[in-house]
Formats: sequence, C-alpha cells, structure tokens
Amino acid sequence: MIVAIYSRKSTEQDATEENRSVARQEALCRAVAAGRGWPVEHVYVDDWVSGAEFERRPGLVRLLNNLKPRPSFGALLVYDKDRIGREQFETAYILKQLSVAGITIVECKGGVGREIALDTPMDKFLLAATSFAAELERDKARQRTADALLTKARAGHVTGGRLFGYDNVDVRSAEGHRERVERRINETEAQVVRSIFERYASGAGLRAIAHALNAEGAPAPKPRRNGRLKGWAPSSVREALHRETYRGQILYNRTRKRDRWGRKHQERRKAAEVVRVDAPALRIVSEELWARVHERLGGVRAQYAESTHGKLFGRPPSGVESKFLLTGFAVCGSCGGSLCARSRSHGQSRRYFYGCTVFERKGPSVCSNALALPLATADEALLEALEEELLDPLVIKRTIEKAMAELERGDDGSSPRADALGRELATIEAQLGRLTRAVMIGGDLERLVAQMRKLEARKTEIVAEQASAARMTDRISLAGADVLRLVEAAVKDYRGVLARQTSEARTILRELLVDRVIYTPTARRFCEFRAEVTLGRLLRGTLDPNGGGPNGIRSV
Repeated sequence: MIVAIYSRKSTEQDATEENRSVARQEALCRAVAAGRGWPVEHVYVDDWVSGAEFERRPGLVRLLNNLKPRPSFGALLVYDKDRIGREQFETAYILKQLSVAGITIVECKGGVGREIALDTPMDKFLLAATSFAAELERDKARQRTADALLTKARAGHVTGGRLFGYDNVDVRSAEGHRERVERRINETEAQVVRSIFERYASGAGLRAIAHALNAEGAPAPKPRRNGRLKGWAPSSVREALHRETYRGQILYNRTRKRDRWGRKHQERRKAAEVVRVDAPALRIVSEELWARVHERLGGVRAQYAESTHGKLFGRPPSGVESKFLLTGFAVCGSCGGSLCARSRSHGQSRRYFYGCTVFERKGPSVCSNALALPLATADEALLEALEEELLDPLVIKRTIEKAMAELERGDDGSSPRADALGRELATIEAQLGRLTRAVMIGGDLERLVAQMRKLEARKTEIVAEQASAARMTDRISLAGADVLRLVEAAVKDYRGVLARQTSEARTILRELLVDRVIYTPTARRFCEFRAEVTLGRLLRGTLDPNGGGPNGIRSV
C-alpha cells in the first residue's frame, strides 16, 4: 500500500523533541512505514505553523487536494493526530474527510503504528476527547508564551526582532547560558534617527528626507520583504517618527496577532492592555525634539483633514479596480519596483505618466530609472503589441487547430485512460458476481453487502466518466469550424474592449499575462517592454516616451 506522511511543527513550543522537528517526525513515520513494507511516495510538511491554522497551511491544503477525484495513497502516517490540527471542530472534519476517502490514518508516536479508528460512536467520542486535550494544550502553550514575553517586556528586555538604532546584545550567566537579550544604542544608526527628527522638525517633508538620506548613503533598516532594495522611503521615515522607543518608552501588547479561533488576524488591543515601560537608557532623541516633531505631525494631519473635509484619499479599499491600465501590471526593469501612475501640472491641465515608485520614493541613489512614460503612449504601445503578436487571426487559428488535434487524439476512445476504465469495470463486474454468489450461499451478509455497495458506487463513477468522455468526443467531432468562429468573434470583442474600457481591459490583461510587464530604459531615453502571455508568445516592443503615440513604437 502506498502511503503519505504529514508533519507539522507549531509556533508554540511543544513538549517533546520530536514535535519540534518536522524532520524527526518524518524519520519516525518512515521507520514505521519501512517496518510494514509500505512505500512512501508523498510527503507533506508545514514547518512553524500553528495547529489552529488550517487554510494557511500549504502542506495540508495540498494533502486535501490530493483526495479528489481519487487519492493516490492508501494510508496517511503522522507522528500524532494533533499534528493535523489543534482545534476540535476543524481537526475532526479533516479526519472525517480522510476516512470518507478511504484513507487509513496511522499515528507513529513511540515508534509503533496505531490506526486511528472512526467507525463507532465510541471511536468518535475518544477522538473528540483527545482533540479537546490537544486544543487545551495549545491554549496553555500560547498563554505560557504570552506570560513569558510580558515578563520580558516589563523588565525592558527584547521580546523579538531588531529595531533600527539599536543592537541586540545577549546577556549571559556566569556559566555562559543566555539569560536575556537587551537593546544597546548603535551610535551610527542613532545619528541617522536624530537626523530624521531634526530635518522633519525643521520643515523637510518625508520624501525629501528619504531622498537625502539615500543620497548620503546613510544606513537604512533591512527590508521586511526579500528582494526589495535597501533604502529609506517616506513610509519608513514616517514609521521612525512614530517609534516611541526613540524617546525612551517601550510599548508592548499594542496588538493581538490571533483571533479566538487561533487564526492570524491582527487587531489593536484596548488602551488598558498596553504595557508602557520607561527606558531612559534607550533614549535617542530628546523630549523637546520629540514634542516639536509631533506638534508638526499633528498640524499636518489637521490641515489635511480640513482640506479634504474630513475624508481620507489614500489607497482605495481592496477590490476597487484602478482607473489606469498598467497599475499593478508593470514593473521597473532597473530595480524591480512597481510602475505607478503619476500626474504633473502642464499649463491649465495635468499630464499623466507612469514612473518607477522606487525612484519616486527613495531617489536616484537607489534606482536610476527617471523615465516618465506618458500614460496614453505606454497604454497604446502594449495594446498594439498584444493585438499584433497575440490576437493575430493566424496565430489564433493555428493554436485552435493544434488544440483540436490534441483533443481528438486523446479522446478517440482508445486512450490509456479509457482502456484503464474498461479493464477496471470488467474487474468490478466479476467481483460483484462472486459476491452475489457468496450472499446466496449464506456468507457474512453485513460484510458482503458493504463490499457490494462500495463496488457499485465505483461502477457508477466509471460509467459516468465513460459517458462524459463519449460526449466530449462527439462535441470535438462537431466543433472544428464552430470553435474557430466563436474564438475569432471573441478576439474581435477583446480588441474592442481593450481599446474602449479600462476596467474591462484590465480584466482581460489579468487573463492574458503570465507575469507582469517589464519596462527597461534603453539608450536615447527609449524604454523596452517585455511580457509573456498565455499563448506562450513573448511580446517585445520599444516606445519613445517623448514620441507622439503609436508612431513612437517599434516592434522587435
């Protein structure tokens, strides 16, 4: 029997060494499988994920997706069933899904494989009781961790992560064991922090400060996301201005990271729950400078609210489509940052263009791509390239003909899948005949009937699949010119929509583009763009930001 292994390590510290290592869980499960002569062909792992999370576990999601239409393994080995989950309702439902799919679930704790039975009411009661114990242990572990971190915070110790302006220093006992971690001022970085506060108090804006610091080569915080260029941005400058640690105040417990079900969902705590600790040794900016900065921040905030009549015109809510065609689809070829729409005053009107956000926010010392692509020119260049390279009638026709030929070869009734279904159906009918004879001569009626029901269910599935394949073959034989005619009509409609309506055009681009469009500056202030689309064609073109529309486009 082919088996699969699932292992998970929680964010909470588990009691046993095996639970803390997904590798050790897998090794123990492999040992049990080898002892029974079971080949292991599937391994699913979720490392450092809470047992209360289910939808955000990629390993578990892949495991459950493998159950349909038919599982490719017959048994699932886990170190302990609480590796599947530590929330009663969700864990029980997943175990039910596995059982309904015919999967044997085996616990390998202690090196002895023990099957988890779900057949009788007593089995289900025992499962509920042990799931309750697992969830209770998860909650206790969470509370132990929270209490320990709260004790550290009240003592002024580091509770996690590094903060720009400070070094994390281990404090060890006489025996050399680490007792705690404390912050010490890093004077080089502290000078940058003071410079930010002083510049803002003197009237400089957030973006001007970020550009100046990057031009000077000042140290900057490490980007939170891998792949992003290191440097100051208006958002990181704003965050520094609001960081109370720089005034010698440690704030802890301001947010809650998980909801009552244990899922990740960050929200603010009540003011009474926030822990504030005086830490004068960590002060980087004076109280007088802090007060001046926040007085200006408050004034700017009030002025902004007054000018907008109390409305906030920041980023639109999730789900609101951009009114610009390339927003979210275009990236800078120099630094990998996004291209976003901008506007400038031009006499009595405003001119819109696409520009690199990294250049805009962090300055030329981080990204040198200063090109401003006129919005209309850039949009038209991409749409014309799509129409010429992808929506060309000859390309569409050849693609459809090739797809039809592949379908006809795969659904002519003699495919390997069709042959396998025929053989399996013949085997099932023979087994049903033997079982019927066994019932007639007085065998174990309950067991025989259960086997017959299972075989009949599978027979129904096979017959339905064969009928579906036959209908598909009929449709393919009739399709030919009809499919080509319909697709050509759809392509014409695509061209019309791409030229008329931005929101619908963005929906079409989302379907056609494999990845985002890369815009790279070239000589003479031209810009080359490249994009891979779903038909496998590579779009290439060159546009002149200073040119006048499509005449400035050169397809390569």
